Amino acid sequence: MKQLESEQQFESLKQGATVFEFTAGWCPDCRVIEPDLPELEARYPMFDFVSVDRDKFMDICIENGIMGIPSFLVYKNGELLGSYIGKERKIN
Repeated sequence: MKQLESEQQFESLKQGATVFEFTAGWCPDCRVIEPDLPELEARYPMFDFVSVDRDKFMDICIENGIMGIPSFLVYKNGELLGSYIGKERKIN
């Protein structure tokens, strides 16, 4: 999974088809779901998967209402298609 490097990159990636995973190194729930992320990426190859460090990009989190982690935002063509917050290891 790619790592977000800048706020400008976030804005650019939103214009494509991107799943953003909001996480932090200290987050135990984030570690719980890590083993399932490669399967998600394989099942949805039409999306780029990008990890966003919550501590490094707090402004992005605030602007997007990210109050808990792990959280996911799915964008396509600049439109928010969906969001998910939690550690449940379900792949639908």
